[in-house]
Amino acid sequence: MDEKRYVNAAARKIKCGGRRKKEIKKQLLTDIQVRVKQGERLEEIITQMGTAEEIAESFNENISAGEQRRYTRNKICKIVIPIVLILVLFVLLVFWMFPKTVSIEKSRYFDAEQVEAAMKETIELLDAEDYDALQKSAIPQMQTLLNAEMRENMRRALSDDWGERKQFGAVYMVEVIQGNSHLAVGEMTVTYENVSVTYRLTYDEDMRFAGIYVR
Repeated sequence: MDEKRYVNAAARKIKCGGRRKKEIKKQLLTDIQVRVKQGERLEEIITQMGTAEEIAESFNENISAGEQRRYTRNKICKIVIPIVLILVLFVLLVFWMFPKTVSIEKSRYFDAEQVEAAMKETIELLDAEDYDALQKSAIPQMQTLLNAEMRENMRRALSDDWGERKQFGAVYMVEVIQGNSHLAVGEMTVTYENVSVTYRLTYDEDMRFAGIYVR
């Protein structure tokens, strides 16, 4: 071990402020270097001075209890503050990623009338089984799902015979924000001859069809 590593190891265990610790390190290094120049071997000097723990203990005996408490408090703060900051950043990240809803009327991305019109058009295309038009209006992830099998499964989940569509009901819609994504989500109950179907339809910022759920 060279003199710098030895002095640094001792200084780390001395409970005092940074300025005083710097002075102690300078003093210890100077003492060792002077003795080396006088012909003493470093190993002998270190053996005579004692271990890093022993040196630190001798200095700590002359440091007031108040200064040692301040040192301990500052050391704890240096550990705790970064942890707290990480936790705060994590909470902010979770909040940013967790979906939030706002009224569609307050949205900067969607117009309520446009969303309602898109919903009615989507339902009409589903009823007409126009899958080509549906796929063209949808995001890529949805396109492979929009087919006759999907429509048949959706119908069977509610009733074997819906009958003809009779009327559209009221629309309830919100903007959903998740991270940087903004989605318009609307619910509409549609009356058919033999069943009432509530559609939940989702559209992205470009008003592309992005999701469907029925009940």
